[in-house]
Amino acid sequence: MSAALEGLRVLDLTNASGHYCGKMFRDLGADVILVESPTGGAARLQPPFLEDRVDLEFSLPFSYYNAGKRSVCLDLEVEGDRDHLRNIVRHVDVVLESAVPGEMAALGLGYEALSELNPKIVMTSITPFGQTGPYASYAGDDIIALALGGMLYLGGYYDSPPVAVHGNQAWLAASQFAAVATMMAVYDVKSNGASGRHIDVSTQECVVMGMENAVQFYDLENVVRRREAGRQRWAGIGVFDCADGQVYLMAGGIVPSQMREANVRWMIEGGIEEAKVLLEPEWASEDFQTTPEAKETFARLFGAFAKTRTKAELYAEGQARRIPICPVSTPKDIMENRQMVSRGLFTPLAHKASGRTLQAPGAPYVLSATPWSGGASAPLLGEHTRNVLEELSAEGASA
Repeated sequence: MSAALEGLRVLDLTNASGHYCGKMFRDLGADVILVESPTGGAARLQPPFLEDRVDLEFSLPFSYYNAGKRSVCLDLEVEGDRDHLRNIVRHVDVVLESAVPGEMAALGLGYEALSELNPKIVMTSITPFGQTGPYASYAGDDIIALALGGMLYLGGYYDSPPVAVHGNQAWLAASQFAAVATMMAVYDVKSNGASGRHIDVSTQECVVMGMENAVQFYDLENVVRRREAGRQRWAGIGVFDCADGQVYLMAGGIVPSQMREANVRWMIEGGIEEAKVLLEPEWASEDFQTTPEAKETFARLFGAFAKTRTKAELYAEGQARRIPICPVSTPKDIMENRQMVSRGLFTPLAHKASGRTLQAPGAPYVLSATPWSGGASAPLLGEHTRNVLEELSAEGASA
């Protein structure tokens, strides 16, 4: 095989909340058939837009998450189109969907009905709250999942309301969990002859899984974790300005004393003689490092040191001295990062509607025998409808 999932066929009935799941299958070589309404789904109008052109074919998120998929237009309110979908189901291994629980079944397209057509089918439902429970029928988007999953509470600055992280991270988390669970089920079906199954993914629950140790803090210590961004917990830890941006430094608080002392010596060698005060015995106390006086003193001294040096200079020298420090990267920094460039993370992405070739993130993994491949354009709306329906009808006739 030239690709890890070559020969696998996936039917993608999801909206924007699940498109990344289908993308992960497509990127590994699966044939992913994206079913859209004849007028195009809301995902095609998700900003930002290439060339600021608000158009079904110019949404950058849609272009990225659906690259290489085949687009088939079907109106599932019409019985004839539902028949077309049923025929597709007979020829696929996986069905991904994100409809309101019960909606697919009401159309005669629920798991029970589809598994009668294809007993080996793996159907994965990605919804805000899962298929069961008191919230199952509730509408929800990315920020609602972040909020009800608890992660929004931890996002943002300590002295202001919560702030959602950019990029629909709840939806991406759900898609990742869904892809892993689906692939495990597919492996069981293909390798062990198991029957198909229905996988129920709750976006809210996926968000909870990303809460680090917040739940354990409450469970074990009755402590509610709070937003910390913009506040130094200890002198020596936090984000500091430098000559061309900012760096994050971790040279205080819970870090080993040798790291804290190495940072102080670095500052002294760099001309900040007053930094010798940071070697006084009281500075070894974590309690003292939490005081406003300690934070202000450290910020003043390290700020004077850092403002004459670039992010790259601070990072390189800090690494050499084994001090935990790193640049706060801008999007431009990421595109030019020599580590990512050396691994070829950013790859060409064709955009058929404009005729342009864009740069987009590739895969964050490397497979030696069946490498990831990208670059294909997202489909135009309904571009493959006729070909797919004829192709699968022919497969059915020859079976």
